Amino acid sequence: MVKAIVSFTFICSISFFGFMQCERILLKGKVVDSLQPRSFYNLMVFNKTTGKGVFGRPDGNFSAYVLKGDRIILSIKNYPKYEFIVEPDSNCQFLIHKEIERLPQELDEVIIRPLKTLNQIKEERAELAMRDTRIVSGLSAFESPITALYQALSKKERNKRWIAEQEFKDDKARIVKELLALYVAYDIIELDSDRFDSFISFLNINEDFLKTASEMELVLFIKDKYEHFRSLR
Repeated sequence: MVKAIVSFTFICSISFFGFMQCERILLKGKVVDSLQPRSFYNLMVFNKTTGKGVFGRPDGNFSAYVLKGDRIILSIKNYPKYEFIVEPDSNCQFLIHKEIERLPQELDEVIIRPLKTLNQIKEERAELAMRDTRIVSGLSAFESPITALYQALSKKERNKRWIAEQEFKDDKARIVKELLALYVAYDIIELDSDRFDSFISFLNINEDFLKTASEMELVLFIKDKYEHFRSLR
């Protein structure tokens, strides 16, 4: 009985000595999403103590050799980081199974604006006009030559006219964009919204035609121009 106790004590001493003498520790583990199965193509096992890291496998498994007391960080994009300190078991291993939960995603606000009707756009087409900057011309110029001269030479007045022209161009482009959005929705043309501006420049639609044309005239004109625009690209 005494021999058995001595032998058992000796074996425990060897195991404890071996446990304390781990030169390298095999870190093995797996991370899983706690809500649904996912693949982790960017799982990084980073050893903060040594400043080195390795990638895990898409199934969430990972392994690396570390030392006792190393500080390890499991890092996956869109998930919280998990940090722990290595403490080896009697087999010089550190096994870990970690369930993680994806961080809540903050989505940018999206404003959805309904398409205008053809009648609404028709009213806007009819009202399209450049803002009056009170330019004196013709007979009025003879009646007020000083005012006419001032408007012709004044930088401030020229700026007012330039601003009014730009506002008119913006209004015109906005109305044409609304028409294009409707035509795309009705499958009349196939045009991505990011190409509206280049197509509008290609159209170079006359203001009077835009204001007075019927719906059918506009459709045929724009569809014909669109076919030409597409053939050039």
